[in-house]
Amino acid sequence: MKKTSTKTADLDIPELTRDQLGKGVRGKYFKQFTQGSNVVVLQPEIQKAFPTSEAVNKALASMLAFAQETQVLTNRPARTSRKRALAQP
Repeated sequence: MKKTSTKTADLDIPELTRDQLGKGVRGKYFKQFTQGSNVVVLQPEIQKAFPTSEAVNKALASMLAFAQETQVLTNRPARTSRKRALAQP
């Protein structure tokens, strides 16, 4: 049994001209592409320590929480001068 031909001439697909296609828009899907493809290249030793994206996300979330916690601890109000503290009853 012979397979049917799938050449474009055999399918009777009309060829479109540039005018029929309309005006193209540069960067039409750029925003969607950047949101859907967030690729980060890791060094080999880092990749061994964090083999999955879940492991990387968990480690980074933990580090971010730690950084925010230590920032709260270090943002204390300035101390009043010793003379002022002794002068007040």
